[in-house]
Amino acid sequence: MSIEVFDTKEVQELLKAAANLGSQDGSARAKEITHRLLSDLFKAIDELDMTPDEIWAGVTYFNKLGQDGEAALLAAGLGLEKYLDIRMDAEDREADIHGGTPRTIEGPLYVAGAPVRDGVSKIDLDPDADAGPLIIRGTVTGANGKPVANAVVECWHANSKGFYSHFDPTGAQSDFNLRGAVRTGADGTYEFRTLMPVGYGCPPHGATQQLLNALARHGNRPAHVHFFATSENHRKLTTQINIEGDPLIWDDFAYATREELVPHVVEKTGGTALGLKSDAYKEIVFDIQLTPLVQGKDNQIVHRPRAAAAA
Repeated sequence: MSIEVFDTKEVQELLKAAANLGSQDGSARAKEITHRLLSDLFKAIDELDMTPDEIWAGVTYFNKLGQDGEAALLAAGLGLEKYLDIRMDAEDREADIHGGTPRTIEGPLYVAGAPVRDGVSKIDLDPDADAGPLIIRGTVTGANGKPVANAVVECWHANSKGFYSHFDPTGAQSDFNLRGAVRTGADGTYEFRTLMPVGYGCPPHGATQQLLNALARHGNRPAHVHFFATSENHRKLTTQINIEGDPLIWDDFAYATREELVPHVVEKTGGTALGLKSDAYKEIVFDIQLTPLVQGKDNQIVHRPRAAAAA
């Protein structure tokens, strides 16, 4: 029979003391959040009758999660990052903001500092014998459908091994391989000349996959390409596209797929004249529509630690 002590005076006083609610010092917001999360945990321990062994297994797990540097990966895999998108979608509806390219999760693998090119950027810096050439291009427009000049579109994706530069465990890639940024001209267009990515899986011996195994879940993502799009008079867009035909499009462990973000892949020729590795290549047209600032402010900016490197 479960022993429930959460509502006792002793436990409630312990929670207040742990969050230091009786002090005027410190951050009131940090105290509020700590008290609530700790209260929810203590109550769950009661209601689920968690054993000390289970609690210490959890503590040990969080130690491993930190050692592996996978907290942001786990946030995607458990739907936390998707939940934040759902909340922002609801906030937009509440504010009567409609249209625009759908947002979806950023993920943990962005690197700031990619060189910004005008109009076109060739981002396959390292050779990759197993990846064919790909062009991703489109037009950035505002809510009125008119092209947005001086917008910056950033792009990053994995190589044919499913590894991202800067995070590649083999050390085989330069920092900004398959990463780039383009500033649009008066016509609002951007273009990335790159290689076809593949999906990736969580590190098989990492903390994220350890928990997914316990849940009988896989830790794989379909092939995809990430984007940031920013403009002085518009809200920042964080999104990604999936590569059409990937079998995991609707079985993404990070829950990032949206119907509007699976553009067609078209077979093309003429790649040699464009500096691609072969004449035959694939093309994706991904037009981006930005939404206006809210009372002069961008409420889509998310402050979180991100890797950075010098180009």
